[in-house]
Amino acid sequence: MAKKQTDNKEGGFALRKENYRLMAIGFAIIVLGFILMVGGGSDDPNVFNPDIFSFRRITLAPVILLIGFVFEIYAIMKPPKAEK
Repeated sequence: MAKKQTDNKEGGFALRKENYRLMAIGFAIIVLGFILMVGGGSDDPNVFNPDIFSFRRITLAPVILLIGFVFEIYAIMKPPKAEK
């Protein structure tokens, strides 16, 4: 009987070096999204600071975060390239 062929011949890790590199890029995108969301607070609780409702904090940062999380999912699910 013929032996079954497996996708991972070495029996090593499930993710390759390329996957980890893509995951690092996705993590950097997520960190950038959180950095964009920071700030806009007020030192005096009786004074309202309208900067908390800026375009950067309300729209741009969450979109960047969403892109980062989707990129992370892609980085994890990306299949390895076929070896020749």
